[in-house]
Amino acid sequence: MKIKTFLAIAIFLTAITSCSDKLQNADYQIIPLPKEINVDVEKSFVLTPDVFISYPSSQPSLKKEASFLAYYINDILGYRLKIKETDKVLEGAINLSVDISVNENHEAYQIIVSQNDIKITGSDASGVFYGIQTLRKSLPVTAKGEKVRLQCATIKDYPRFGYRGMHLDVSRHFFPIDSVKVYLDIMSLHNVNRFHFHLTDDQGWRMEIKKYPKLTEIGSQRNGTLIGHTEEYDYIPYGGFYTQEELRDLVKYAKDRHIIIIPEIDLPGHQLAALTSYPELGCTGGPYEVWQRWGVAEDVICAGNEQAMKFLEDVLIEVMDVFPSEYIHIGGDECPKVRWEKCQKCQAKIKELGIRGDDTHTAETYLQSYVTKRIEQFVENHGRHIIGWDEILEGELAPNATVMSWRGSEGGKQAVLQHHNVIMTPNTHLYFDYHQSPDTEKEPVAIGGYNPVIKVYSYDPIPEGISEDETNYILGPQANLWTEYIGDFNTLTYMLLPRLAALSEIQWCLPEQKEYHDFVRRAFHLADIYDIYKWNYAKHIFDIDIKMVPNINEKCIDLSMSKYGDGDIYYSIDGSDPAENGIKYEVPVKITDNCAFKAVVIRKTGVGRLHSTTFDFSKSSMKPVILKTQPEKAYTYEGAQVFIDGLRGSGNYKTGRWLGFWGKSIDAVIDLQNEEEISKATFNCNITKGDWIYNAKSVKVLVSNNGTDFTEVFSQDYPILNSMYDDGIYPVEVTFEPVKTRFVEVVIEPFDLPEGHSGYGYPAWIFVDEIAIY
Repeated sequence: MKIKTFLAIAIFLTAITSCSDKLQNADYQIIPLPKEINVDVEKSFVLTPDVFISYPSSQPSLKKEASFLAYYINDILGYRLKIKETDKVLEGAINLSVDISVNENHEAYQIIVSQNDIKITGSDASGVFYGIQTLRKSLPVTAKGEKVRLQCATIKDYPRFGYRGMHLDVSRHFFPIDSVKVYLDIMSLHNVNRFHFHLTDDQGWRMEIKKYPKLTEIGSQRNGTLIGHTEEYDYIPYGGFYTQEELRDLVKYAKDRHIIIIPEIDLPGHQLAALTSYPELGCTGGPYEVWQRWGVAEDVICAGNEQAMKFLEDVLIEVMDVFPSEYIHIGGDECPKVRWEKCQKCQAKIKELGIRGDDTHTAETYLQSYVTKRIEQFVENHGRHIIGWDEILEGELAPNATVMSWRGSEGGKQAVLQHHNVIMTPNTHLYFDYHQSPDTEKEPVAIGGYNPVIKVYSYDPIPEGISEDETNYILGPQANLWTEYIGDFNTLTYMLLPRLAALSEIQWCLPEQKEYHDFVRRAFHLADIYDIYKWNYAKHIFDIDIKMVPNINEKCIDLSMSKYGDGDIYYSIDGSDPAENGIKYEVPVKITDNCAFKAVVIRKTGVGRLHSTTFDFSKSSMKPVILKTQPEKAYTYEGAQVFIDGLRGSGNYKTGRWLGFWGKSIDAVIDLQNEEEISKATFNCNITKGDWIYNAKSVKVLVSNNGTDFTEVFSQDYPILNSMYDDGIYPVEVTFEPVKTRFVEVVIEPFDLPEGHSGYGYPAWIFVDEIAIY
């Protein structure tokens, strides 16, 4: 659909703002951006406290939508409009109605703003609700108690995807029901309509199951929690669970906001809390303990134990009784098979079913497929369908299962090609427990990773290589928020917002509508609404956008900065406070030597977040470099220049300042461009053993004056940094006899994963930042 926007709108709004102190103006440029906005800049409707909200007597269910609109306007403008049920369209009112002719999409809406009234019409009540959200987000937050001018306009809109999901894990850290309701309120502001509620895991069982009371008496409590990224525990008892009565109330609360709750009971893995409650359900019989740590436990439900299978079915009966959703999520991810391999009952079940392993999967993998298909049939018999994480693709996929693709998008693509429905939740773009900034020292503790707003916004849920007809199997995208390192609601919303705003445009808008800089401009007003409700949120996108590009010709870093909204950028290169005595930024800065660069935006409302970067130049900085081996695609970033840009990497290996290699040595040749005397090379290794990332096994330095014939000047082997060593950044410095040379070749060899590691036998990853030559 053609998107119509007019520069005249902005010009007109500026003009009328300057001539009226009290009459402020609405702005239809919201998030998510509507499909079509046609504005008559010469006419307007004025919203005052005397305006009514009306709905037809023939559509009494819209009373609820009218109440929402009244509350929202009161939250923003400070006055509550009266609501009237009537058989006619009221002049001077906001008139709500349902008309199926608006659009074949049942969530579509149309807003017509005339001089006489505002009409919000939806294909059904949900469409009316989303039209209300658009009106709500158009209102100026600085007009408390004042009249508001709304330009006459016709807005037509509908969502790109019918499934628009957001996930929350309450097993690792528990959030009371009132906090979950706020979470739903935040979702509704962003037009999100599916809430994936992760209720059970190794670290706690959070839903009351009446037939199995020990699940909450025992399984909801753990004896302590891992402290940050350490191996230490706080030994403070931790727990919490929801009664079925609370959950039924939550279902209604969500339904009122046109959100469907999809519960997840993770099986057959991630069941340690259940096994602790009922040890007879496991392969060993225990004793078990609700896990205090994160990760993947080897103790899982015994697939050969009929009592265990009956337990799962009994639990799902009560889950389906509380949650009326079409879909029930059964997990299916990260289920180790080590217990099944030695369990007599599991092996007997394998023999009974005639299961055999093959070149692709073990017999135990096919045993999990049996569990998945059996549970699917049980759920289907009760009129529902299952969703499972993409591990359910391994072995034999259950006939009617919907796949949730989290390990990138490839699993989703495979499921589409098998004509299964898919929900795209790739950790590459839509995991909100990852860091939002490379400056992780100033951020809350996170599980790792790097997923800034711009990366979220760049994601397209439709993968390449599938036909137009096959796109119908992609129900929509969802972001996931796991809470291993999120223990309070303030941190939760900080990790959620404003990334949820980026997600909402992925879910709602057509690809041709999306433009990141325009999105950030519109996000300023959305953040004002966050402030009204006192929702904590990350502010990175409202500060400085900095680009640092090595300039090999001029031997410097070309540093350019931009910002959104009002204010000016000030910077310093001597480490001093730029807000006090910085230089006003007007043209790109050339960084030619070591320095501590700092910059801030100074606005009328105050000083923004401080950006700081330390530049550490050497003889190899800003010099041509050739990689004889290439990094893995996912960790290529800016390519070879990462090794010569004068920038060191932070503790997060996904920030773009590290190159990642797997199964091969790093082999880089740097052209110093002139003959230079050198005697030292340095670089950092990023060690994250749980992610299969280890240190260098060996380092070689070779030199050449012609770029063809190289002579080795240094070679050394190193011991592996095993579990005795903490994860982190480990510097490597090698020295050798001074030598004059033009070309320097550095070869860094990785390890294979050591015995005792879960990936034993596979190559380890190696991540390296700047290769500095002195």
